[in-house]
Amino acid sequence: MSKISSVNHDSAGRRRVPTRYTPINESRVKKLTAEEWKRFRSQTAASGEHNKRSSKVLPLGVTSSFQHWDPYPLTIASAKGAYFKDVDGRKLLDLSMGFGAMLVGHLNKHVMRAVKKAMRSTGTLFVTPSPIATEAAERFQKRFDVDMIRFTNSGTESTMYAIRAARAATGKKAIIKVEGGYHGGYDPLQVSVKAPLDKIGPAKTPKPYYPPEVEAGEVFVVPYNDLERLEEILKKDSKKIACFMVEPIIENLSIILPDEGYLKGVRALCDKYKVALIFDEVKSGLTAGVAGAAKRVGVKPDLITLAKSIGGGLPLAAFAGKKEFMQTVVDGRMPHFGTYNGNPMVMAAAIAVDEIATVEALAAAEKINNDTLDMMDAIIDEYSLPAHTVGFGVKGAVIWSPTPVRNYRDFKATDFGIAELSWLWGINRGIITPPGLDEQWLVSFAHTQKDMNKMVESFREMAKALRA
Repeated sequence: MSKISSVNHDSAGRRRVPTRYTPINESRVKKLTAEEWKRFRSQTAASGEHNKRSSKVLPLGVTSSFQHWDPYPLTIASAKGAYFKDVDGRKLLDLSMGFGAMLVGHLNKHVMRAVKKAMRSTGTLFVTPSPIATEAAERFQKRFDVDMIRFTNSGTESTMYAIRAARAATGKKAIIKVEGGYHGGYDPLQVSVKAPLDKIGPAKTPKPYYPPEVEAGEVFVVPYNDLERLEEILKKDSKKIACFMVEPIIENLSIILPDEGYLKGVRALCDKYKVALIFDEVKSGLTAGVAGAAKRVGVKPDLITLAKSIGGGLPLAAFAGKKEFMQTVVDGRMPHFGTYNGNPMVMAAAIAVDEIATVEALAAAEKINNDTLDMMDAIIDEYSLPAHTVGFGVKGAVIWSPTPVRNYRDFKATDFGIAELSWLWGINRGIITPPGLDEQWLVSFAHTQKDMNKMVESFREMAKALRA
C-alpha cells in the first residue's frame, strides 16, 4: 500500500485524495474490459446497424467527431428529463447531459413552453433587432456582471470573437493558452490540444504543438497552475501578446482545479503586462454556479465566453466583457456578424433558463452532486482504489490517479485503461458518461439522488470486480 500527498486547491472546488491506495492488477483490467466490450456488442446490435447506415453519408457515421468510438457509438432515439432511450430500446441514465448544455434536463417543460410560444406568436428569425434579444442580453449582463454581450451560435464562434476583440483592443496578435486546453475549432486554439508527449518538450517549458491542418499564427503555451512560467513568457513577449485564454477550471481534461491563489495571480500578471484575460466558460457557465465560475472563484476577466448551459439545449453562445473590449464591435475595429445570432427562438430559451437557474435550484443540484461524490469516496476507500474525486458546481469526476491532477502532463499520466473500463461498465448497465475518458458527469435539474445512486452502485460493482 502506497502513501500519497495532496496539493492545496482553490476553495471554490472540491477535491479529495485518499491517503493510501493499492495498485490494480493490469491483466485483471484487460480481462474485464474485453468481457465488457463483448457485452456491449450483444446489447447494442441496432446501434451497430445504424452506424453502418450513417457511415455511408456522414464521415465516421456521426455529426461531430467526438461522438465516434470503435466499434461504433450508441445511437439515441429520444430523451426526456435525465434519461435517454437508444435504438435498441434501452433506457439509459444520461450523465453527460450535452457536456453541460442540458443543465435544465431534456425537454424541460418551462423551456419548451417558452420556445413553443416564440414559434407560435413571435417568430423564428428576423435578422433585425428585437425586444426579446435585448431582454435576454439584459438578464445575462446582470447575471454574469459584464458591461456588454453579443450572442453567437457556438462556443467556437465565441472564443474566436473574444480573441479578435482582444486583438483589436490591444493592437497585438499573439495569444497564450494552456497546454492541453480545448477551446473549440478556431485555428490558434487548436495548438497543443491533447498534443503527443514526444513532440512538446519538457513539462516546465512546453513547446507549442501545431497540428498540420491549422494556420494558427503565434501561440505561446503554458502549463496550467504555473504562474512562474506564465510570467517568464509575459516578461519576454508581452509586447506582442494580446490575450491569455484559459478555462478557469479545466473541464476538457476531466476536472482540473486551480491551485489556491493561481487565478488571482493570473489576473495580476495580465494587468501587470497589459494582456487581456479571457475566461472560457463555454463548459462551466451556469454549471459552476448562479453567476458562473468567474464569480465563484472571485476573479473578474476582461472577456468571457459562454455557451451550452445558457441555451436549455438550443444552439446558443455568447462573448461578453468589459466595455473597453466590447467597444471594438461598436467602433468597427472588430465587426461581428451572424445571421442566426440572437434569433427569437433561442432567446426565448435563454430567458426561460435564466428564470429557472436560481440560487436554490443550483444549490439543490450541487448538494446531490456533493453527496454522490461522498459516496464514491467511500467506495474508493473501501477498495483502496488508485483514484480520487473532483467536483465543481454540479459536475463531478472520478480521476484514475492516486495524486492530484494539476495540469496536462498529470492528466496524461492517469490510468486510461481503468477509465475506459469504468465508462464501458456504466454503459452496459444503463449509465452514460461522456465518451472521451476525460470528461465529467453532470447533475441536472432533472436528476434525483435516486438516479445518481445508480451510478454509485455500478461503480461499487466494478470496484468489487477489480478486486476479485
